[in-house]
Order: sequence, then structure tokens, then C-alpha cells
Amino acid sequence: MTAAAVPSLSGVAAAHFPVEITVDVQPENAENFIDLSEHDTITVAVEQSEFVNSDGDSETFDPTERAVRYRFGSRLALEDGEGARPVEDGEIREPDDDAADGQASLVLTFPVDEMGFDGGEETAWLYWERDESGNHGYAGFDSVRVYRGQPASRSLIEQLQRLLGGETASSSD
Repeated sequence: MTAAAVPSLSGVAAAHFPVEITVDVQPENAENFIDLSEHDTITVAVEQSEFVNSDGDSETFDPTERAVRYRFGSRLALEDGEGARPVEDGEIREPDDDAADGQASLVLTFPVDEMGFDGGEETAWLYWERDESGNHGYAGFDSVRVYRGQPASRSLIEQLQRLLGGETASSSD
């Protein structure tokens, strides 16, 4: 029998945090922009999820019934045992009347300056730690657009608005 090595980029092996939980970064913002210069905090909704665990058993992760032991940020920061911790225990948010799943979620707030983002990242990660050691748990992720200052796409939109509105960049000359 051959033992398989668990790859690790740093101190915490990725295999110790299998991707099993569902997260929604900035639940009220479909664009998921994170401006490192403007945002002090970011909200993340942790939703109930069902999966088959490593023992082959069906498991439900209900964030409203679990200890609040989360870290959020770049994958590299989390794998190094770092990342932002929630500023409080979070808020349980009941589903909207038209929500398909009918399950409550836990909405957490994280400080941006502890997330380990530099700008340009397209994925934000959330680790839930099973115990105080912080070595085992579950992970989830969501797509984001992280930038510092004004994103290039926003300046292009503003230029088009000026052109359509009759203003041009050279009109001030």
C-alpha cells in the first residue's frame, strides 16, 4: 500500500479544509467588488449545505448551529493560518419568503485589512475551523473582484458616460 502525500503550500494542508460549505460574499451585491482603499469591512453569508463527508455519510453544515470559528480572505493567507476573523458572532438571517431553500444563513462581518488581499484577486475563501486548533474544518469560496482604488472597468464606464453626455476629456483644454 502506498501512502499519498497531502500537498501543502504552507502550514495548513488544503486537504484538512475540503470545500463543503456555501458562501455568498456581499450578499446584497451581485458584483462582489472589494475596494481595499474604500471598504473597512465585508459581509459574508454562510449558508446551510449538505454533502457526503470523508466517512461516506451524509452531513448537513448548518452555520446557525456551529461555533463561530471562521477565517476569511485570500487562500494563501488562510493556508498560512491567517486571514480575517469575524468582528462579532454574526447575525442569523431568515430566508426571504421567495427563497427556494427556506434555510437561515449566518451573516458575518470581516475587517478588510486582515484578509491578505493585494488587489487583483478573483476568489475569496472562507475556512470554518472544527476546533480550537484551527487545523481541520471545511472551506467555501466565492468569486470577487478585488482592487485598490477605482477599477479600470469603472473608469471606462465614466468615460463613456461623459462622451454620451457631451463632455469629452479634451473639453477642459
